[in-house]
Amino acid sequence: MSKRDYYDVLGITKSASKDEIRKAYRSLSKKYHPDLNKADDAVDKFKEVTEAYEVLSDDSKKANYDQYGHTDPNQGFGGFGGGGGGADGFGFDDIFSSFFGGNTRRRDPNAPRKGDDLQYSMNIDFMEAVFGKETEVEIPKEEDCDTCDGSGAKKGTKPKTCTHCGGSGQISVTQNTPLGQMVNRRACQHCQGTGKIIPEKCSTCHGAGKVTKRKKIKVTIPEGVDDGQQLRVSGQGEPGHKGGPAGDLYIVFRVRAHEKFIREDDDIYLELNLSFPQASLGDEIEVPTVQGNVNLKIPAGTQTGTRFRLKGKGVKNVHGRGIGDQHVVVKVLTPKKMTEKQKELMREFAAISGDSLDEYSSSLFDKIKRSIKGD
Repeated sequence: MSKRDYYDVLGITKSASKDEIRKAYRSLSKKYHPDLNKADDAVDKFKEVTEAYEVLSDDSKKANYDQYGHTDPNQGFGGFGGGGGGADGFGFDDIFSSFFGGNTRRRDPNAPRKGDDLQYSMNIDFMEAVFGKETEVEIPKEEDCDTCDGSGAKKGTKPKTCTHCGGSGQISVTQNTPLGQMVNRRACQHCQGTGKIIPEKCSTCHGAGKVTKRKKIKVTIPEGVDDGQQLRVSGQGEPGHKGGPAGDLYIVFRVRAHEKFIREDDDIYLELNLSFPQASLGDEIEVPTVQGNVNLKIPAGTQTGTRFRLKGKGVKNVHGRGIGDQHVVVKVLTPKKMTEKQKELMREFAAISGDSLDEYSSSLFDKIKRSIKGD
C-alpha cells in the first residue's frame, strides 16, 4: 500500500513553518496516541503522524522528500515501487542479468542490518518537563542469548553451513520465458536465507539466538520538553543483525497537567483570583511562577480579564531558543455572602457613586462581559 503524502498526514501545506509543523504534530499525536485513543487504527495513525513529523521537521529530510517524495534516490529501481520483484518472482535485476549477463547489485541476506527501533511512552510531571530530570526507564529488549552466545545452537555445538546454498543464503532458479531463460535468485528455503543450518537448537532461545530481557536505560529528560515531543536515544533499540548497528529508542513524553499552571508552547498561564477591594484599590501580592514566587503590583481599578506579563518567567525552550513568559490573567471575585455592615458599606459606595446598587451591579456585569468578549 502506498504511503500518504506527509503534508496531508499532518494537514498542512508545503509552505508551513516549523512552528506550524510542530503544532500540527502535537495536536495529532495527542489525538491518536494509543494511551488516549482506543480505536483500532489509532496505533497506525500515530505511527504515520510520527513518521511524517520526523521527516518534515528535519531540514535535510524535508528537502529530500520535497524533491523525491517517498522514493529514496539511493535505492535504485526498487525505490520507485512495483519494479523490485519479490522472493518468488523476477524483477529488473533478473531481466538485466539475462540480457547483459551483468552482476546487478542485490541485497545480501547475510549482510549486516540495523536493528529495529523501539518506542516508549513516558509519563512525567509538569515540573519535570519544565526543568528536566535524570531518570531510568525499563524496557523489553532482544539481546543475544547467554546460553548459546547468540548462535542459536545447543551448547557445545555449532551451526553448520547450509549445503543447499553453500552458505550464501540464496539459490538460483532458471525459468524459461518467451524472452529466453531467466535466472532468478531467491532466499534459500532450507536455511531461510541465513546460510546456516542448526542441527541441535539451543534449549533457551530455541534456535533464535535472541531472548527478550528487561533492561534499565538511563535517560535525560530535556529541560523544556513539551507533551507529545519525543527523544531519540541512539543505539538503545533492538540489536543489529549479522553485526549491524543497533536500532534507536524513541521516548514519547506525556506531561501531566498542573493544578495551577497551563502551558502553551514556552509560555505559562496562571489565573489569579482578586477580591473586589484588591481590584478596586490596588495591591501588591506574591504570585507563584514555575521559577518561584515573585511580587506583582496590582493597579487600582483592575478589571476581570486584565493580563499581566512576567517576562522570562516561562519555560526554557527545549531547543535553546530563549525562555518564555508567564501571563497572569485576573479574575475578580464577587463575594457571595456579606455581613450587614458590608452590605451597608456597599450601599453607601453606590450612593456616593451616584448610582443605585442595582444600576452599579448591572454596569459592573456589562464590563465583565465586554472584557471576556475582548470589546
